[in-house]
Amino acid sequence: MSYLRAISTLGCSERTLTQVAELARLHALDGLELRGLGGTLDLPAWFAQCYGTPTALAVEASRLGAPILALGTSFKLVEGSEADRAALLAFAPWAEALKVRWLRVFDGGSSKEPGVNRAALENLNWWRSQRRMNGWQCDLMIETHDSLLTTPAIKQFIDAAEGAVILWDSHHTWKHGGEAPAETWRAIRPHVVHVHVKDSISRPSGRHPYTYVLPGDGEFPAASLFAALNADGYDGAVSLEWERAWHPYLPPIEEALASAGRYNWW
Repeated sequence: MSYLRAISTLGCSERTLTQVAELARLHALDGLELRGLGGTLDLPAWFAQCYGTPTALAVEASRLGAPILALGTSFKLVEGSEADRAALLAFAPWAEALKVRWLRVFDGGSSKEPGVNRAALENLNWWRSQRRMNGWQCDLMIETHDSLLTTPAIKQFIDAAEGAVILWDSHHTWKHGGEAPAETWRAIRPHVVHVHVKDSISRPSGRHPYTYVLPGDGEFPAASLFAALNADGYDGAVSLEWERAWHPYLPPIEEALASAGRYNWW
């Protein structure tokens, strides 16, 4: 196995950075994808409250022994307003101090209007100009969440947004897009830098026509996906996105990690 095993803190967003780093150590994870901490998704505000400056945060993070692989923003390329742009920019000083390579943004839009969207390209070009002007090393990875749910849509977008990279939500392209994950991977692998995984069964829940379940208890074809990743020597992050912040019916993330280990799922 060459990929990095990580978790998104969406599954334990009420905890502090120290607490999630300890969780990562206990489960021998390779890193963390920070989405929420201290009960908020506004990471820049929480960092400022707890650590004061990006430099102070970086000093503390260096002691934790759990590398931070990405910061998760709420920015949507298709729908990003001026206020949304300002919120995204607030992440950059913290990412730079932490030497975090990736800021997650959503595609936005709708699967009914997939692929290239003028607003998305405008927001991406705006970000690129800001990045060049400031000399930032951090960059955007775009999650396949709304409009980019199928291979043709992803490819169309990548062709238009040359150099863009993907955070592939493998469950979304499988459950919403109707694609076999191993086949999607073979089609988009040159552009993927980060992968989200989760499991579900075909039983409606409060928000979806399916229900998330413990890794290994569901229908997601994990074995074929991980075999494909390993066969290609993929060395990016594969992050368990345990969406307990959105779905309170889910048990604590420790149970998800224990289940993943029990089934050798990921």
